[in-house]
Amino acid sequence: MKAKSIKGKSTEEISSALTESVADGFKPTLAIVFISVKQDREAICKLLEEKGIQVFGATTAGEFIDGEIEEGSIVMMLLDMNPAYFKMEFIETSPETALEDASKLGISGKESFTNPAFIIATGGVSLDGEPIVEGIIQGSGKSPSSADREVTVFGGKAGDDLALESTFVFTNGKSKDYALVALIIDEDKIDVKGIATCGWKAIGTTKTVTKSEGNIVYTIDDKPALDMLMNYLGVEIKIDNNKEIATFLSSWYYPLQVERENADPVIRTAMFANREERSLICSGNVPQGSKIRFSLPPDFDSIKTVVAECKGIKDNAQQQADALIMFSCVSRYLSFGMVMKEEIEQVQKIWDAPMAGFFSYGEYGKSKTGKYEYHNNTCCLVALKEK
Repeated sequence: MKAKSIKGKSTEEISSALTESVADGFKPTLAIVFISVKQDREAICKLLEEKGIQVFGATTAGEFIDGEIEEGSIVMMLLDMNPAYFKMEFIETSPETALEDASKLGISGKESFTNPAFIIATGGVSLDGEPIVEGIIQGSGKSPSSADREVTVFGGKAGDDLALESTFVFTNGKSKDYALVALIIDEDKIDVKGIATCGWKAIGTTKTVTKSEGNIVYTIDDKPALDMLMNYLGVEIKIDNNKEIATFLSSWYYPLQVERENADPVIRTAMFANREERSLICSGNVPQGSKIRFSLPPDFDSIKTVVAECKGIKDNAQQQADALIMFSCVSRYLSFGMVMKEEIEQVQKIWDAPMAGFFSYGEYGKSKTGKYEYHNNTCCLVALKEK
């Protein structure tokens, strides 16, 4: 399987890059497209459809390609994957129906391939990623606690350049904010390896979530969650008195680490704060009774951790990848700035393959000691290799 990565600041630039990429006889069947909400998704899809190329697409909070970080642009991974080895699915959803809708996706994968792998992107700022993974696992007939082979799920939550208003996923002829797009791959034909890794370090003592509902945390150690975060970490927040719900970007530097037995902690970022209730609205579920610790913004050792864990999924020095896809939480970019370029470059050098990725609002994948699940503040890498 051959792969080529291209980028552009406009539909015209992508058109030229696409023409150049196929000049040597390369015939892509699939395009993985990561695009700023400022760009014309419809025009890009039409351009690819005219070439007979299927589209897996998501809007972003920044894009990157082969070690170069972009903003407000379009990056694209072109693959000549055999169309018999993959299937594209697009399902509209809502916070209330996410589990049921994701289950349909799992069923589709099971009906298509004996061993399906799912690379997904989800739209909708307030859409919780946990039901998505749970639904795919249920629909595919796999149980996380069974002895069966786990179903592979990697991906990212779409962004909108930090506006936190409307994020989109799309494929040929379809685009929606509350939806999921999935590239279902036959793992008997294409090897799909990956890892979700973080590097954020917990600080202080373990605390208890004493009241929560879904992704809303009301109290921690019986104190209002927002006040606890602000006082404990010395974080100040200015909330518009005209708004009950406020965007809380400063909290992205200080996510909650939910502790688990026999598994790495799962990170949960407070994306919004409720001024009246003094609660935190997280991007994923935080069960009542959970044991948590706060996190500090990472130091540069975090990059070394990510690179080392990505290298750890490579079986041997000779193993290569045809293509690399990365979903990296935008909080990492907010914390590291352009130093993120170093992390992206070092990960790409492990395989020396074309790479495309974007800065996301959440990630799907498997940590070193965990199961496939929804994450925040992680770097999720996927390596594809035709068998």
